[in-house]
Amino acid sequence: MVTLVSYLLVFVSLLLAVPAVLLAVEVMAALTLRRAGTTGYTKRHIRQSTAVTAVLVPAHNEGVGILSTIADIKSQLFSSDRLLVVADNCSDDTASITEATGTEVVQRDEPGRLGKGYALDFGLKHLSLNPPDIVVIIDADCRIDEGAIERLTTACIATGQPVQGLDLMTAPNKSPINYRVAEFAWRIKNWVRPLGLNHLALPCQLMGTGMAFPWPLIRSANLATGSIVEDLKLGLDLAQSGAAPIFCPAARVTSQFPQSLAGAKNQRKRWEEGHISLILSIVPRYILESIAHKNLNLLVLTLDTAIPPLSLLVLLLVGMMSIAAAAALVGMTPVPFVISLAAIVFFALAIFLSWLKFGRDILPPSAFGSIVPYILGKIPIYRQLLSGKRPSSWTRTDRN
Repeated sequence: MVTLVSYLLVFVSLLLAVPAVLLAVEVMAALTLRRAGTTGYTKRHIRQSTAVTAVLVPAHNEGVGILSTIADIKSQLFSSDRLLVVADNCSDDTASITEATGTEVVQRDEPGRLGKGYALDFGLKHLSLNPPDIVVIIDADCRIDEGAIERLTTACIATGQPVQGLDLMTAPNKSPINYRVAEFAWRIKNWVRPLGLNHLALPCQLMGTGMAFPWPLIRSANLATGSIVEDLKLGLDLAQSGAAPIFCPAARVTSQFPQSLAGAKNQRKRWEEGHISLILSIVPRYILESIAHKNLNLLVLTLDTAIPPLSLLVLLLVGMMSIAAAAALVGMTPVPFVISLAAIVFFALAIFLSWLKFGRDILPPSAFGSIVPYILGKIPIYRQLLSGKRPSSWTRTDRN
């Protein structure tokens, strides 16, 4: 019995060490490697192309802030391009506000089918009446850096692959320090890690906004679902079909965390629950499939997906090390403790190096003491997930 428990502890400690090591590899690649990516194309290349771009904006009760997004997009479109807003199951004035700007808008009213994926599918069906060459997807609450749509479109034309821009979240002014911790964690997930994969000539995850697709790829994708992590699933499906997304960090879109504490908590809760549910439901199957079909891109994206939210990962690592230490003290093998300790060192090194290069401007050293309470505050989310409750479908975040 003791031998069986020892083997089990070794197995679990190795299993948890994998995402910690992968995280460290991605961070080190982001910091130490360089690669000529997909950002060297200029406006001149776009103007010489006859490709038509359609920007698709799914919007659910976004009447308060959608005008800024529309203005950003329109300033970057050429005369042959299109902007389509899908006012999806809205109970506010999103549609009328959008129409007042002269923007093309379609409305979808299907209360029984809520989800961003359904909105995207509805918009693509409308675009199919006069198909574009490239579809760019932008969320209705984003600000788009100048030239971002050009860079996404050009990279998509040049490579024939889906392209993901740099999607960042920022903390509201004068917000509590835990917002800054969340902003830093977001940078690691959406900037550092995909940059490292890009430097290794590997694909990246889709992030839900700031994405560009060749029309044949996006039109054939299965988007009509109520999943709140439809972007992660879509990236895996595209990699499965041989069209893995590539990262274009020069094309940046930004949005802001909700100012209300309740809104911020609910938003992070939905994201993390959706991510964990995806890990539990499809990661093992996709790993086996990628190995069976020798699909390196699918394997890479699946393993990257398997890296849980950082708060959960550190809790699991510390918990495993504590259990392994207790087991070693009663005479069991110390191997699980050594593995867990090494994994924590890799994790800590990755976080520290990420902070040195990508986080010092938003998270001063004096804020480090807030990290532990931030992590502990996530425990109720994970406890709820273990109870069997699943994330709800598309719900607009309270930003007041």
